[in-house]
Amino acid sequence: MERQAKIFSRRSAPEQGARMVETIYGCKWSLTVYQLLANGIKRPGEMVRSVEGLTTKVLNECLRKNVAFGIIERIAYNEIPPRVEYVVTPFGRKFIRILDDLDKLQKEIEFDR
Repeated sequence: MERQAKIFSRRSAPEQGARMVETIYGCKWSLTVYQLLANGIKRPGEMVRSVEGLTTKVLNECLRKNVAFGIIERIAYNEIPPRVEYVVTPFGRKFIRILDDLDKLQKEIEFDR
């Protein structure tokens, strides 16, 4: 008797995408940074002053991860004193929409309980 060909293969999470979501969603400050950027706060010093409990060290680590994944972009101006600003990239806008959808799903789950 012939074996039937397998129709479905095991799906696994996309390695890069899954790592990105884990890293960003696992950082409790990333979502706050996105909110700050959406409200026009683009400079690191202003971000730290705007959020109680956020330190420069933690913010810089969070920003570095987001830049590495291409979610936000670092813009350094050739000025004295130096000025750095961060903006959300087009890819970052798509990614943030996915995080917003995850938040909506979580709220639906909690509401259904």
